[in-house]
Amino acid sequence: MQTHSKARLQMHFCAFLWGFTAIFGKLITLSAVALVCWRMLLVCGALLLLPSVWRGLRVMPLKLCMTYAGIGVVVASHWLIFYASIKLANASVAAACIALAPAFLAFVEPLLAKRRFNPRELLIAIVTIPGVIMVVGGVPGNMHAGIVLGVIAALFLALYYSFNKRMVHHGDPLTVTCIEMGAGALFLVAMAPLLPHAGQVLPLPSPHDAVWLLALSFGCTLLPFSLMLVAMRHVSAFASQIITNLEPVYSVVLAGLFLGEQRQLGVWFYVGVVVIVGAVFAHRDTAPKAASRDTGEVVASGRKLASRLLLARWTLWTGSRPWRIRQLRLQRTTGVDTRDCRSRQRKDSQVLQENS
Repeated sequence: MQTHSKARLQMHFCAFLWGFTAIFGKLITLSAVALVCWRMLLVCGALLLLPSVWRGLRVMPLKLCMTYAGIGVVVASHWLIFYASIKLANASVAAACIALAPAFLAFVEPLLAKRRFNPRELLIAIVTIPGVIMVVGGVPGNMHAGIVLGVIAALFLALYYSFNKRMVHHGDPLTVTCIEMGAGALFLVAMAPLLPHAGQVLPLPSPHDAVWLLALSFGCTLLPFSLMLVAMRHVSAFASQIITNLEPVYSVVLAGLFLGEQRQLGVWFYVGVVVIVGAVFAHRDTAPKAASRDTGEVVASGRKLASRLLLARWTLWTGSRPWRIRQLRLQRTTGVDTRDCRSRQRKDSQVLQENS
């Protein structure tokens, strides 16, 4: 329980750090493609300086490495669309659209994990939708394209959380982050000629942009990504996404403080924020309870099987006639071939007699 609580606190801290990403995306004057490429390359380059990352890369199977590379492509796509949404609208609107990710995740994760849909997750996801609608309500018409991109970015974020949750236990967090960042950057460089942007793919940033890029890469990417990969080992993907739903709230507050976007916000915006925050804190993660039930069932089944095996062994030593009927009955109930046990016991008896 303490581990689970600590993981949730780490996720809340990650959400706070990610609240700055929309602010930096607005402050940096580079295009969305160049911004994401520099962000991922800086993180990947910093991680390659660590010997532990190289050790993790050497021992990681190629198939697993390619899987993490595919997840990195999803991350790069999410960031590219998200920052394009910021450029077309503003930081507050783009961040608020990210709150739709649980609505997508409630459908995406069960399909990928091949499990039943959780009605509680669906209900909480549905509750966040009116909140997001209120948040983006009253936005000027020239920002509608940014809203569409923000919704698509939320879908890619849901895909990322689902894939990462399934693969989070198979690699070192820093090594996984390095692979994802490097693969995402290479994907964007390769796809740059097909993407609508102006200028070079990796232009040399100005001193002003360089400062914000470093803060974005290390303070809002490397640190929270590593913490999140560790925390996701103890919380479900849906619970982690619900917690990170606070990211739009932090982004909106910070955008008002640093960018003055509060002048574009009305009463419905704050009502929507209250709805989103209410959904976040009303959520009680069902994953630990489900895990406890699953663990209890496994333990109970293990004890039941052990008792049956002990009963079979005891019966073999003290059983009565007719032996063959009792032997078949035990084999049906325990699944143990009692004839092998009997022959082994005879050999043990012969060895004891010879030694005596």
